[in-house]
Amino acid sequence: MEQRTPEVPDDRARVLLAGWFSFVDGEATAGDVGAVEAVSAALRRDGVVHDVAWSPGFRSEGPSLGEVDPSAYSHLVFVCGPVSGRQVEDLHRTFASCRRIAVGVSVTDPRSPAFLGFHTVLSRDGAGEESRRDLAAGAPAGPSVPVVGVATAPGQGEYRDRSAHAGVHRSLERWLVTKDCARVPVDTRLDTSDWLHCAEPHQFDALVRRMDLVVTTRLHGLVLALRNGVPALVVDPVAGGAKVAAQGRVWDWPVETVRHPEEELDPGRLDRLWKWCLGSGPQEARSRSGDLGSPLVGALSEALRAHPNGRGRA
Repeated sequence: MEQRTPEVPDDRARVLLAGWFSFVDGEATAGDVGAVEAVSAALRRDGVVHDVAWSPGFRSEGPSLGEVDPSAYSHLVFVCGPVSGRQVEDLHRTFASCRRIAVGVSVTDPRSPAFLGFHTVLSRDGAGEESRRDLAAGAPAGPSVPVVGVATAPGQGEYRDRSAHAGVHRSLERWLVTKDCARVPVDTRLDTSDWLHCAEPHQFDALVRRMDLVVTTRLHGLVLALRNGVPALVVDPVAGGAKVAAQGRVWDWPVETVRHPEEELDPGRLDRLWKWCLGSGPQEARSRSGDLGSPLVGALSEALRAHPNGRGRA
């Protein structure tokens, strides 16, 4: 829906781009951020000076709505999402001196103060107007990044005071958010009634095969990654190493360990493992995905043959 006549910024224009990604208690979605990136790219091509207001909870480098001087801008452009609610209404009061434009938005109530406060509304849908393609479709393409599955172990009480799970996972989480990658939770727990989980092992195999790397503190995170020829960045969450480190030795695969439960993981070591996993790691993982049988199967067969009637002890 278009409200009033759009005004083309002149050479003196200075534009502030805002959206739901700007509000402290809003949210930044991939679509919303992609939409504002598309608008920002178009303004750069046109030589229009502009800033983007970010929620400090999302991008602390700012600027935020609370930091900018409204009088420094000729225009406020609200990008994407619904034009409704108190937060949008507050923008009209704060930026009363600016010409206010909404673009790529959904109009749910054309009589609302949030909608009526804009001088121009260029909607993607709503109020019976013909729908238009969302702005996020035209977002600039970013760099290619690895898809990384993350499989963490639950607390394992059997290790008692050797358990370093809490500290290891805190360290991993802090480190992972610094990596430019697409992170995907991959839980080895199967569930036939919860769509968030795989229901069969072959489904989990299919999921893992689509990863470029698996970061894991689980034994089966390591095993199922290598089984499928996918490199794994592995940390044993038990001080001194336990079953995960033991499985690493079996597969001749590096496993990071901590010496005591309070020890922090070294980000530098994790960075080096990351680089190795994404460099020669895929070839190394594929070389381990050939002969997958375990000698334990043969040992079990021998144990059963040794006492076919189930009586006696070895």
